[in-house]
Amino acid sequence: MSVLDLVRDDLQGFAGYSSARSAKLEGEVWLNANESAWANPGDAQASCRRYPDPQPQALRERLAGLYGCSAAQLLIGRGSDEGIDLLVRALCVPGRDAVLYTPPVFGMYAVSARLQNAVALEVPLCDTDAGFVADIDAIITKAKQGNAKLVFLCSPSNPGGLSIPLQQVETVVSALRGQALVVVDEAYAEFADEPSAVSLLACYDNVAVLRTLSKAHALAAARIGTVIADAALIEVLRRCQAPYPIPAPCSTLALEGLSDSALALTRGRIATVRGERDRLRIALAGCACVRHVYASDANFLLVRFVDAEAAFQALLAAGVVVRDQRAAPQLHDALRITLGTPEQNDRVLDALTTLEPAA
Repeated sequence: MSVLDLVRDDLQGFAGYSSARSAKLEGEVWLNANESAWANPGDAQASCRRYPDPQPQALRERLAGLYGCSAAQLLIGRGSDEGIDLLVRALCVPGRDAVLYTPPVFGMYAVSARLQNAVALEVPLCDTDAGFVADIDAIITKAKQGNAKLVFLCSPSNPGGLSIPLQQVETVVSALRGQALVVVDEAYAEFADEPSAVSLLACYDNVAVLRTLSKAHALAAARIGTVIADAALIEVLRRCQAPYPIPAPCSTLALEGLSDSALALTRGRIATVRGERDRLRIALAGCACVRHVYASDANFLLVRFVDAEAAFQALLAAGVVVRDQRAAPQLHDALRITLGTPEQNDRVLDALTTLEPAA
């Protein structure tokens, strides 16, 4: 069975929209896309008059080299959000097929399932001494019993913080071969030690990996995300994608942000974040207002507080905005704190120290 058998029957022969930039034509005077003959007065570089390349080849090749795959295995989209949406729409028949995810976790898996009217299956993460961990056996069992077409594994998990060992990911992929595509969301992988699930593509066609430039590469506003999967599935997703997903200025910025010199600077910043992660975790664990600080492989810490509202307000009063997680399953007393600069992290600690009981 091929991964293409997991695609909706009505989309397997779907040609999609053929844009003016889809045809590989050469010429000097371009009059095929009803574009303006003049640049906008505010466009000093005259870079936005023409529709952009739907999949800019230079960026595609640069990302493929960064992530260890071929360009044919990679689709560029508007952040990981678009990749999630495309996968759910392309694979799940509304009202029939299911999407499985592991709360507490990134909310877009559930949102995309809801918008597609896909059945939502939840296998909660287990709150253990080691942190929030995935119940691999339960994931496999529920996926098989619930007709899951997509299984989302967030590694490192957001907001839990822990990676799923690659061997466990492979166990899920192998067990669901022929039934489901296992999507490993590696948005925070640069901050972790666990090998990427991209390596599994050499043996399995029912695995996909999501990556983004929004986190470690500091290009959140550029909205550059990728889906890495079997080349045939990438072609299907491309046909389901809107015609011009990557604005030319964003593509140019991403290429500059992935230059050798930029990558060297990014690696140094990642090292700083990892060091601050350890420092802040130890310091927070010593605060009387903190119940528990979870281990993290990402660029944030999930923290339980004695009084989460008081902690949230103390941080706001200090000008520090953190993510309130109290509405998420199992996290009624938790806040998620992104790791900032050393000075910003000191500001977090100073604010929370005010909640210490009087001596």
